[in-house]
Amino acid sequence: MNMRKIQYILSGITLITLPLGVHAQQQAKDSTVNRTVVVEQEYTPDIPDASKINVLPQVEAPTANKKAVEYDVTLVPANTIPATVMQAYTGKETQAKTHPGYIRLGYGNYGNLDARAGYLFTLSGRDRLNLNFRMNGMDGKLDLPDNDGKWNSYYYRTHANMDYVHRFRKADLNVAGNFGLSNFNFLPDAAVRKQKFISGDIHFGVKSTDTELPLRFNAETNLMLYERQYDSGFLNSREYIVRTKALVTGGISDEQTVGIGFAMDNVLYKNNHFENYTSLGLNPHYRLENDDWKIRIGALVDMAFGFGKKFRAAPDVAVEYNFSDSYILYAQAKGGRLQNDFRRLETFCPYGQVSSQPDATYEQINAAIGFKASPAIGLWLNLYGGYQNLKDDLFFQPADFESAANEYSPMLSIGQWNTSNIYAGAEIRYGYKNIFSFSATGVYRNWDAKDDSQSNAGAYALVYKPAFEADLHIDVHPVSALLLNLGYRHISREKVEGNKVDAVNNLYAGGSYEFFKGISVYARINNLLNQDYQYYWGYPTEGINFTGGVSFKF
Repeated sequence: MNMRKIQYILSGITLITLPLGVHAQQQAKDSTVNRTVVVEQEYTPDIPDASKINVLPQVEAPTANKKAVEYDVTLVPANTIPATVMQAYTGKETQAKTHPGYIRLGYGNYGNLDARAGYLFTLSGRDRLNLNFRMNGMDGKLDLPDNDGKWNSYYYRTHANMDYVHRFRKADLNVAGNFGLSNFNFLPDAAVRKQKFISGDIHFGVKSTDTELPLRFNAETNLMLYERQYDSGFLNSREYIVRTKALVTGGISDEQTVGIGFAMDNVLYKNNHFENYTSLGLNPHYRLENDDWKIRIGALVDMAFGFGKKFRAAPDVAVEYNFSDSYILYAQAKGGRLQNDFRRLETFCPYGQVSSQPDATYEQINAAIGFKASPAIGLWLNLYGGYQNLKDDLFFQPADFESAANEYSPMLSIGQWNTSNIYAGAEIRYGYKNIFSFSATGVYRNWDAKDDSQSNAGAYALVYKPAFEADLHIDVHPVSALLLNLGYRHISREKVEGNKVDAVNNLYAGGSYEFFKGISVYARINNLLNQDYQYYWGYPTEGINFTGGVSFKF
C-alpha cells in the first residue's frame, strides 16, 4: 500500500474519534449544583464553541392538590408502620405502693389496751387475701354516780377477720370469715356479775364487674352464729342466721336503670322462749342520672313469717338537682326494717339484758330536704332538715325504772316503743392539700313518744335520746412525718319530766410521728375536761385517760 493511501486512512480515523472524545468530556459526573443537559440542534458556525453551552429546560413550580384529611381512629397503630420509624418517649407512671403489713400496739392508764395487726397478701394479679386482728379494752377503777364508791370495771373486745377476693374476667368472688369475742362485767350487786358474747360468720359473695352486661348483679349469703352467755333467766342463748342478699339491675337507656333488691333472714334460736322466724324484704326501684338530675323512685316491702309484724312498707325515694357546678338541692323519703338480732342489741347497749324476744325496729319514714354547696376549692357545706318515725324503737332502762328514775341500777333491760323526731342539721368540711383539714357537724332533734299507759314507758324511752349532737375535728400536718389532731364530741339528752341526764362532753387530742420509715409513735388523750358522763344508764366512763404506743408498717 502506498504512502498516500495510508495517510487518508489515518485522517478518517481521526475525524471519527474526535467527536466521541468531546462528547465524553461533556458527560462528566453530575452533582447537585451542576447539571448537564444535552440539546441536539443543527450546527451554526456563527456561535463558537456551541457544544460547551448548558441549556436548562424551564422548570415549573410543583403544585399539590388539596385533599381531605383522614384520621386513623383505630384503637392500635397500624401494623404496617415499622416500630423503628420513630421512638416515642413515655415516662413509666407507677402508683406509690402501700405497705401490705401493719402492726400497732399501745397501752395507757385504766389498763387501756390497743392492739391491731393486718396483712394483705397479693397471691396473684387476680387474688387477694387480707388478714386482720384487733383487740381493745380497759381494766380499771371507775367512780360510780352519786359518790357510791368505786367499780372495778373491765371490758375487752377481740375481733379477727379473713377476707379473700378472686377476680374473674367479668365477676368477683368474695369469701370472708369473722370471729368476735366480748368480755366485760356488770355493776356491783348485779344479779349477773359478768357477760360474754361470742360471734362468728362465714360470707360468700359474687358480683359482676363488667359494666357492658345487660344485667348486673350482686349476691351474697352469710352463715352467722351469736351466743350470749348470760341474760335475765336465760343461759347461753344462741342465735343462728342464714342471711341472703341479692341485687339485680339493668339499663333501659344510657341514663336510666331499673333494679330489684332482695333480702332474707332465716333465724333459729337455742332458747325455748324465742320463736324462729323468716323475714323477707323486696326493693324494686327506678333510677335516672344525668348531668343535672339524680332520681331514685322505689319502695321497701318487708314481710315476716313466724314472729313479728307480718307486713310493712316504706318509701325509697331520693332526688338531687344540680343547678350549678357545685350547688345541689336534694330531698329524700326513705325507711325500712332494722333487724334486732343479737349483734344489733350489743351495739345498742351491751349492758342491757334481754328478757323477751324483741321485734324488728321499723323506720316508717325518714323524710328530709337539704342543700349542698362547694363555694370554694376544698370547702363543702350541707344544710338539711327532716322528720323521722320509728316503730318499735329500742331503748334501755333500769330493770325497775319506776323506783330508780334518779339513781343507778345494777341491771338494765331493753325495751321497745314508738318514737318520732323532727331534726335539723348542718355540716361543714374544709381541706387544704395534705396540710390542714377541718370538719364540724351538728344536729338538733325534738323527740316525741306518745304514752297513754300508766307506766310512763314512753317517757323513759326518751331519757337517753340525743337532743343535740355536735362533732368537731381538726387535723394538722405541719411536716410529712408529723400529724396532730384535736376534737370535741358533745351529746345533750332529751329533757323528760323536768329532768335531764348529764351531757357527754369529750375533748380529745392526739398525734403521731414517723421517726423511721414505717415506724411511728402515737398517743391519744380523751376526756381532757375530766367530765362525769354516761353512755348507758348508771354506767360511768373514764376520766382523763390516754393511750400511747408504736406502730409498724412493713
